Amino acid sequence: MNRKIISHPWSRRQFIHNLSLNAGMAALAMNGMHVFASCNDNNPAGEQNKTSAMSKGSKKKLGIALVGLGGYAGGQLAPALQQTEHCYLAGIVTGTPSKIDTWKSKYNLPDKNIYSYENFDSIKDNPDIDIVYVVLPNSMHAEYVIRAAKAGKHVICEKPMAITVEDCDKMIAACKEAGKMLSIGYRLHFEPYNLEMARLGQKKVYGNIKKMNAGFGFTIGNPAQWRLKKDLAGGGPLMDLGIYCIQGFCYTTGMEPIAVRAQEGKKTDMEKFREVEQSLSWQFEFPGGIVAEGKTSYADSMNNLRAEADKGWFEVDPAYNYSGQRGATSDGAMDFKHVNQQAKQMDDFADAVMNNRPTPVPGEMGRRDVKYLQAIYKAMRTGERVEIK
Repeated sequence: MNRKIISHPWSRRQFIHNLSLNAGMAALAMNGMHVFASCNDNNPAGEQNKTSAMSKGSKKKLGIALVGLGGYAGGQLAPALQQTEHCYLAGIVTGTPSKIDTWKSKYNLPDKNIYSYENFDSIKDNPDIDIVYVVLPNSMHAEYVIRAAKAGKHVICEKPMAITVEDCDKMIAACKEAGKMLSIGYRLHFEPYNLEMARLGQKKVYGNIKKMNAGFGFTIGNPAQWRLKKDLAGGGPLMDLGIYCIQGFCYTTGMEPIAVRAQEGKKTDMEKFREVEQSLSWQFEFPGGIVAEGKTSYADSMNNLRAEADKGWFEVDPAYNYSGQRGATSDGAMDFKHVNQQAKQMDDFADAVMNNRPTPVPGEMGRRDVKYLQAIYKAMRTGERVEIK
């Protein structure tokens, strides 16, 4: 597998140190589910409208500040912002001073747009920054989304939205109170092969779906990284990788699961997996008798999304990487142009802000998925079938 998921290099100690520095829209939700509105028979890849903002005469690019300069921000988001049409990298927020000079020189950032976690709230006075993108460990999402909203900024939050549904509710409420939009970093909603899975499933091109399976896993490295600390990550590979499978099941069927069973896999490396699961399998029940079997792991490689229906099958494998998706159906191969997923994602949000339209990946969707994550963990702990309401 050509894995391009990058492990975050920051340690728990660094984040605790950074935390000590702190001084202190209606969203689209179609029954809690997003349906790819642009997936239609005349647009098989479900490509998002790329020009609506410009067609309405808006020429301004919105400034984005990245909060947290780990592997994903530096390796994916910042480069993607060099390819965007409606937004640009305007500022950074970091607790690591040694990174500042490199980012300033590489991206031509002015001193006034460089923030620490200590002075983050003063971002409210900076008109260069319209959107704050929170790229921090999961347990820190709620705090910085809420602070960004109170500072009068629109917000993108990386997935998973938070560790608890209660935190999700606070984040949504803060953005609504501030009159600011909130979006979740679900990049695959802008990736043609996954959009095609949604179109084939929701349009019933091969009839009713009967069964689905999906898996996402890789061998994780540094045992000291935050993704293996429960207080920072909220869990193991389910929070980090399994959420992609959950998303895949939902946008392919266009439905919400109604119940789940789950089983934790055997731990073979107790140094790494003292606090979180090493692997996990689960079985969603969907309306109409559809069964969706998911699996995630930090010790095995897998990267697939497949649906079997009355009159055929369709799949993407690999499905979740930053690039290189490949797809096939029972009638032959899928063939779409690869895109920069993060550039498409951020451009779409900037366009939504400029044109006051809903984002297709709102906070309500993030909340929904955290509810599913918690149901899976409950089923894993209890060994019982858990209904999802």
